[in-house]
Amino acid sequence: MPNADNLGASLYVPATHPQLTAIAAGEKLEQVRSVIFCTEDAVHPRDLPGALANLAVALLALRPEAQRQRFIRVRSPEVLQQVLALPGIQHIDGFVLPKATALNMPQYMHLLSATQHSLMPTLESVEVFDDHELLRLRLVLQQPAWRARILVLRIGGNDLLSLLGLRRQRGHTLYETPVGAVIARLVTTFKPYGFRLSAPVFEYLDDDATLEREVRQDLLHGLTGKTAIHPDQVPRIERYYSARHSDLAAARRILDPDAAGVFQFDNAMCEPTTHRNWALSVVQAEQHYGTA
Repeated sequence: MPNADNLGASLYVPATHPQLTAIAAGEKLEQVRSVIFCTEDAVHPRDLPGALANLAVALLALRPEAQRQRFIRVRSPEVLQQVLALPGIQHIDGFVLPKATALNMPQYMHLLSATQHSLMPTLESVEVFDDHELLRLRLVLQQPAWRARILVLRIGGNDLLSLLGLRRQRGHTLYETPVGAVIARLVTTFKPYGFRLSAPVFEYLDDDATLEREVRQDLLHGLTGKTAIHPDQVPRIERYYSARHSDLAAARRILDPDAAGVFQFDNAMCEPTTHRNWALSVVQAEQHYGTA
């Protein structure tokens, strides 16, 4: 069953990848917790028929008992309709829905109404800059029939930068661009209503110091998981998801049924009423990623 707590660094793999079948079967990249087979931006329009044919072969290799979470990033409602007809699609955990808006989500929902797949809508269109449109989208996603199927909301950082005519510069995190303020607004718009959000991709493969700073800022914003574009990024990202020993000790004290209403621990105020959600997230991090 799909688990947002254990998505980790979700690796995007173009559906044109020559080893897609081996990756889908779990014979390659065994260390990856979750993988997303992409038919959208990572695939040139002229290559889409070949990508879908490659995906059709890969689906036949899926093992339903695999521990890895597997998703497909569709290109459009039309591509989703084609993919849903492929044999083996029932073994996919869910779909990433690109450029999700209040206008196109009902189209996706109609096509998925006969399935139980989990969904990861992506916030990456011009509507993200409009508070009114974000509210409309949230109301659509809160419909009782669909709310439980929303695993996380993904944030498309590069698409949002593109809309601003920008590209992140080497040595700078996404939070040092105008999109940093957008991410903060997305968190305050959706997270209080129970939605989880995942962090955008870091596109440089040779700048571990900046990747480290960005992952730490992801965590400070309460984001769950991060998009990865290369297998080497996966352990570099997930090492920061483990629980620190000091945080775990504080979390256990906060979650203790006999804890006082407020107390001092490790030279910090602990207040179970307000710190409980944080403490639960620390315990969950320890369960899935261990301690650091």
